[in-house]
Parts: sequence; structure tokens; C-alpha cells
Amino acid sequence: MLSTDFVPGSPNWIDLGSPDVDRTAAFYRDVLGWTLVSLGPEAGGYGFFQLHGRTVAAVGPLDAGQTSAWTIYFSVPDADATTKAVEQAGGAIRLEPMDVFTNGRMAQFTDPGGAEFAVWQPGETKGVDVLNEPGSVSWVELLSADPKAAQEFYGAALGWTAVDMPMAEGSYTLFSPESGGADTEFAGVAPTQEGHSPHWLPYFETEDVDAAVARATEAGGSVVMPATDYPDVGRMAWLTDPFGARFALMRSAQQQAQ
Repeated sequence: MLSTDFVPGSPNWIDLGSPDVDRTAAFYRDVLGWTLVSLGPEAGGYGFFQLHGRTVAAVGPLDAGQTSAWTIYFSVPDADATTKAVEQAGGAIRLEPMDVFTNGRMAQFTDPGGAEFAVWQPGETKGVDVLNEPGSVSWVELLSADPKAAQEFYGAALGWTAVDMPMAEGSYTLFSPESGGADTEFAGVAPTQEGHSPHWLPYFETEDVDAAVARATEAGGSVVMPATDYPDVGRMAWLTDPFGARFALMRSAQQQAQ
């Protein structure tokens, strides 16, 4: 389960690169109720997505040649040491470690399978303000062409442990931070679907998946996987926003039980 305790190795930030920040903000406002809070010109057009005054994600303009995508950041105590570990494990550096004012230190990578991810070494900003609640991230998932190799890479680079969970259609691999413990799973890994490149997929909790999917399509998004129920997991759907960034919507079993 995701937590704002942000133990090392767990997700603590998420942002989106967009070719049109204003249109993107309007889309996620319609789907999830977010508002955009710009950080001004000194931040290069970067801004926070907020819900009821709490930051749930962020967005910024794309650099030349990039495609729109969500990036998951994982908490690390030392971004420079993690960069070395990523290289040694076979990953590639997309952005060398850099300070973000006094907020923290970040670096961005591509894993050996081609999925992009990032790390955040907390400074004044530990991470997003809320997780697991409607309108916020409640799960992250790696879609990989070689899930076993992915387990080995993230274990070496970020210290994660992996456990296979039996499911009706086979098994699903769960990731936990190195510290482990009960209910500390924060991510999963599954095979990529045909025609899809490896990527990290954020799941946003919502009170009504079908209604949110309808709002997304009306606002210019596309459905990749229609809303589907998974026993003991919840109801979920995969989508892309108007610029092709992939994300998922979920009404988790934990929320259904409340």
C-alpha cells in the first residue's frame, strides 16, 4: 500500500510532461477534479495539480523531441549513489542528478527494458501531499517485456523485494521497499500488451470508474482497456489523455469496503 511516509524505494512524486499544459490541466480537471497551481516563469512553466488544496501530482512543458508521459519518482536517500547503482545494474541515465532549488535532488533514468522512471531525494519537499484517496495515486505498475529481468534490475538499483501473488489468471508480482514489512507493497509488474512499449503506469483512485471514463472520453481521452472488475483488487480501466500519456483509473477494493 502506498504511504506518505515515503520510505526509501517507495513512490513519492509523479509528474507529467505535456505539449499544452493548459489543455492538459483542463482534461484532468474534468476527469479527476484537479486544479493547476503554476509555479511561475522561474520554474519553467512547471506547476502542481491540486485537489482541495493538496498536491497530488505535477505537470510541465515537454522538451523538444519528447512525447507526453507520466513519470513516477521513487524516494531515495542519495540520488547520486542511486545513479551509480542504476548504471551498474544496466540502466541508462536520461538526466544526471540535479538540485531543484531547496526542494530536493532528482535524476531520471530508463531501465534495461525501456521503461522510464525517476528518483527524488527529499529536501524541503518530501513528496505529494496525499495518496490512496479519490483523485490521487493509489498504485503504480510496470509493464515490461521481461518481468523477471525487471525484478532483478529494480532489486539491484533500488533495493526492492519481489513476491508473486497468485491470481485467477496466473500470478502477479508485487514490489516492496527494502525495509519490507506487512502491507508495504507499492507497485506491481506485468507483461506488456502487444503493441505497447514498456512503461510505468500510474493508477488514480476514483469513486466511480465508469463515470470517470465517460468524462475522460468526453474531454478528448481514449480508452485502452475498458472498465473491468478484478476480484479482491477492484474495478479499473486504462486510458490515454488527449496527448497520449497513459494512465489508469481504479476504484480499489479497499475503497469499496469503506
